[in-house]
Amino acid sequence: MPHATARADAARAVVFSPLEGAGRAELVEQRLTDAIASGVLRDGERLPSEADLAKFLGVAPVTAREALVALRHKGLVRTRRGRDGGSFVTYDDDVSLRLTEQRVRSLSRIELRDLSLHYAAIAGMAAEVAADRASEDDVQSLVEIDARADLANPGGARRAVGRFQLEVAAISQSPRLVHEELRLQAETGALLWMCLREQEYRDRTREHRLEVIAAIRAADAASARRTTTTHIGSAVEWLIDEKVRLESAPAPPLAPEEGSAP
Repeated sequence: MPHATARADAARAVVFSPLEGAGRAELVEQRLTDAIASGVLRDGERLPSEADLAKFLGVAPVTAREALVALRHKGLVRTRRGRDGGSFVTYDDDVSLRLTEQRVRSLSRIELRDLSLHYAAIAGMAAEVAADRASEDDVQSLVEIDARADLANPGGARRAVGRFQLEVAAISQSPRLVHEELRLQAETGALLWMCLREQEYRDRTREHRLEVIAAIRAADAASARRTTTTHIGSAVEWLIDEKVRLESAPAPPLAPEEGSAP
């Protein structure tokens, strides 16, 4: 089973994999924004050069450049000149939360429910197959991930959810499920697990992990799938309620452009 470093490397590889469909700057911007907000790309991390970023994502260099300019305006990237220069992630909790809330506002309830169906289909199938294929060592790896989970803050809880779901996918022994799990985590993790801002939901993730571990240990595929999809459904219902709350409140101001007056 993959170690923490291997999981992080795999998640980064998905972030810098070719985009599907037309290579618009908005798609590059959204891919990197989601990866920063979800913690896949960490504060201070150096991004690939414009040329390399364009090559990795399968877009034109000018498209990569436009996306980086937009990220600088959002306050998510800072560019430094010189020999040790480049574009670096400047993660900020408040900025990340504001951007995630803006994305919630921009998506319809139908789109949010569709996100739930897609993710539940992937994660649920991974859990079902894992229950049929898991060894004792596999179960122990899940136990260890749960034991290391930090539920004191949203970031720690979200990382624990991501590591657990990815390990379940790895136990399924399906490279396609692993890749899709990684892609969904990079692109929707920060959005889907907004509920982890509340301690109640962070505690629920622990309950979910213990139930899935028990189901996989018992080779109960139906229970592993049902528990996983129910957990995801609960997170999306919270997200839809949060959308209603956000829509009833004044929209926050956009982040000022770099170099503009405060």
